[in-house]
Amino acid sequence: MAVGFSGITHLTAIPGIRLSSVAAGIRYQNRDDLLLIEISEGSQCAAVFTRNAFCAAPVLVARKHLENDQPRYLLINSGNANAGTGAPGLLAAESSCAVLAESAGCNMQQVLPFSTGVIGEQLPVERITVSYPALLQSLDGEQWLAAARAIMTTDTLPKGISLNAEINGTPIHITGIAKGSGMIRPDMATMLAFLATDVQLESAVLNACLQQAVDASFNRITVDGDTSTNDSCVLIASGQSGVSVGDKDSLAIFRQLLTDACVQLAQMIVRDGEGASKFVTVTVEQGQDSAECLQVAYTIAHSPLVKTALFASDPNWGRILAAIGRAGIEHLQIDAVDLYLDDVCIVSKGAVAEDYSEQRGQAVFDRDEFTIRVLLGRGKAVESIWTCDLSHDYVSINADYRS
Repeated sequence: MAVGFSGITHLTAIPGIRLSSVAAGIRYQNRDDLLLIEISEGSQCAAVFTRNAFCAAPVLVARKHLENDQPRYLLINSGNANAGTGAPGLLAAESSCAVLAESAGCNMQQVLPFSTGVIGEQLPVERITVSYPALLQSLDGEQWLAAARAIMTTDTLPKGISLNAEINGTPIHITGIAKGSGMIRPDMATMLAFLATDVQLESAVLNACLQQAVDASFNRITVDGDTSTNDSCVLIASGQSGVSVGDKDSLAIFRQLLTDACVQLAQMIVRDGEGASKFVTVTVEQGQDSAECLQVAYTIAHSPLVKTALFASDPNWGRILAAIGRAGIEHLQIDAVDLYLDDVCIVSKGAVAEDYSEQRGQAVFDRDEFTIRVLLGRGKAVESIWTCDLSHDYVSINADYRS
């Protein structure tokens, strides 16, 4: 069960966006595993993708198609990553797009494919293409929640968010869905996210807004430190609210709305981390720059010893201190470092705090959610990431994933 997250019951429709999903039997039985998102003409689309060198075939195809045209359809399958599949995998992704384009009456370049699931297995294209008539006939703007379920793999709950704001007195909306539970350390994991808004935005501005939001959200989470071959995050602006985002004030409102949506989706992924029982914020302050703050934060979050201590609710703070020390920060002054669990000071000036007690540390570690806060005493930079513990269930889920 996800930590502090009980799921979603409703997501707001975005004018200009329709969705449908079907059970294609790609890997799973008796559940939807193929999703189609239709985008109205005139919409703008931006995307960011994995930095993994072994990126999946659909990532390669989606990047190429997006460079040449604005998409009309997003085609997403779960259960099969179509990664590590060589030339046949590329052909499978391209032929899936070509057949859909012919069925929908659009250019092949206007179809972007996305996949998530097991790496190294060939994509069963015929199960996908035979589903197109049902997908096209059942497109509906109210199907966001069903869409969130269709893209799940090891997720225990569908993940989605709907937010709204006002620009010059007119409401604007954003709705997004995401999947991800393991293989999560986006460098922009196995993570997919699809967001849509009804505002009007120029393509270059839309791309800049998405990159900024991703850097503050999906690129600040880690479950296990593994970056997937298939990470993708897509933002669609249908423009059908009639609100144009261009001036400084309206752009600030939209950027904040988009970032809030991405942060909440990103945190849902960590809360639903495979086998997770803790949701932990790691904040590093007083760094010389953001890079070294993140370096320390990720070293703590990726330490198996820290993560198993979190699972055991064992306030073994020496593991955290050791992670700080091996993070590779040059000329780190140990006697300037402070360490907190929530508001409990554990280490002051590089040594155990005089008023710290095991009982106080235990009280924090017993919580489902808390913050590990590090003060480096080197500057003014601050960065936070979100992570979870490492449990018996994580090992079991990943040991049994292909069986």
